[in-house]
Amino acid sequence: MGTAKQFSGCTISSHDCKCFDTLSSQERKLVDDNSVIIEYNKGEILCKQGAFVSQIMYMEKGLAKVYLDNGTNSLLLRIIPDGTFIGLSAISEEYSTFPYSAKVYVDSVIRQIDVNVFRQLINSNKKFAREIINILSANSVQIYGRFFCLTYKQAYGRLADIILCLSERVFKQQKFSLPLTRKEIAELSGMSPETVVRMLKKFNEDGLISMSGKYLEVVDVEALQRISETG
Repeated sequence: MGTAKQFSGCTISSHDCKCFDTLSSQERKLVDDNSVIIEYNKGEILCKQGAFVSQIMYMEKGLAKVYLDNGTNSLLLRIIPDGTFIGLSAISEEYSTFPYSAKVYVDSVIRQIDVNVFRQLINSNKKFAREIINILSANSVQIYGRFFCLTYKQAYGRLADIILCLSERVFKQQKFSLPLTRKEIAELSGMSPETVVRMLKKFNEDGLISMSGKYLEVVDVEALQRISETG
């Protein structure tokens, strides 16, 4: 019998963007000539759900969240760290509006690329197009796994997923300054802020993590992985 498939509630796919490496010098110049670098302050909106898409956004530096909102409730879909796109759903001309909203967690630097130039590169550069398809595929797999976990994993497993995700895929180190509030962590893990506070305290007391001020350190990676797997 095969082993059970393990899913993660992480909000970031494991795929690293290499699409710009596929561009020729002339194509790189085309991107530079048709893009602008914008600095956003913590808490600013990057795009609104339903707005027309005029550019594809690329996170040069920072951290943002992508979410659905109906005016009453919101559902967090993904975290956007360095080296990640926002707005790839608009590369198809059938979808000309953002299907979600995006907001920065911290001061961030965004490259905005003209969407028509982006489409031109997809049509003319097969390697670039293949890399964009790989990104979209990895994002889909990540989202499927995330919602499986939100549906079937218990609270401790979901929180372990988010802590490991932040450590391994966002900050890429075991000790990091945590820019998210307890409420924002609760959004990521599909729990109430009160539950997150209580569970973080429990993880800290059990020696799985260490928290000091704004800093969080993953102390026992293997134990967190076991909690994540057993859910």
